[in-house]
Amino acid sequence: MITLADISKNFGSTRAVNEISFTVREGETLILLGTSGCGKTTTLKMINRLIEPDSGTISINGQAISREKPEFLRRRIGYVMQNIGLFPHYTVAENIAVVPKLLKWNKEKTRERILELIEKLRLPNDCMNLFPHQLSGGQQQRVGLARALVADPAILLMDEPFGALDNVTRSGIQSEFKALEELKRKTIVMVTHDVQEAFELADRICLMDCGKIVQIGAPKDLLYKPASEFARKFLDSQRLALEFKVVTIKDIWEFLPVNILRGKVNALSATTDVWSAMEILSSTLNDKVQLFSDPETQQTKVINFQELSGAFHSYKQTRSHD
Repeated sequence: MITLADISKNFGSTRAVNEISFTVREGETLILLGTSGCGKTTTLKMINRLIEPDSGTISINGQAISREKPEFLRRRIGYVMQNIGLFPHYTVAENIAVVPKLLKWNKEKTRERILELIEKLRLPNDCMNLFPHQLSGGQQQRVGLARALVADPAILLMDEPFGALDNVTRSGIQSEFKALEELKRKTIVMVTHDVQEAFELADRICLMDCGKIVQIGAPKDLLYKPASEFARKFLDSQRLALEFKVVTIKDIWEFLPVNILRGKVNALSATTDVWSAMEILSSTLNDKVQLFSDPETQQTKVINFQELSGAFHSYKQTRSHD
């Protein structure tokens, strides 16, 4: 849906982005990850022409965006800013209604859509007439997301959207973000420097350094098939925690013992990640949990914490030899 071909951008004598190329598939969440100054935010802003590339082409659905007026392009691309960027003298309703007003929606259509998003994003029912300073940081972030989603754009660009939030609030909003049905049909390009956040939310990750793409692929590819020494070292300090989050029950299925099912047990899906399964099992080490595998086979296994841990470590050993 989005294609960047040989894109470069210079700021004076500094080459911020150096001949990068990638494609974002329709409905995919691609996260641009890297250290400060690696070119990820510049890359993001070139997709909606907040910054113009010096060379190369950017296309959406096969059409070069350089042929479209920037203001029209931006109306069909949602954009969530790093520091939320709400207008301080606008109410919540007025902030969310910025794009509908430009699109000349009638008042009733605008109001219905705002109320729909307020409910979906779990904002207080009485917040429409409040001003940004009257909201918590998490609520302000939700309003910023509502503003980006209000016109139902097919593409959503997000620049460090949760960076200004405390860890507890950020974790909660990330969970809501993943579960929000409206986002599951969007094509999303997001910038972050937070490795855990990238692995939590991305379908694919584009790892950047010094204006170039170091590696692009699924989170598991970056963990187990690093393309360079930089890619390996970038994740080293958080590698174990990341593995717990990206490895699922389905991945370690062959290493789990076959146990006889007796009595009633709790159930988990085979798509559950190992970390979540361990959290459920860790409180009572002797309890068993029934795990569901591939729906086509209808096969199940019943395990405890130690068996899950052992299977995970066996899986890791096989991946290290790949």
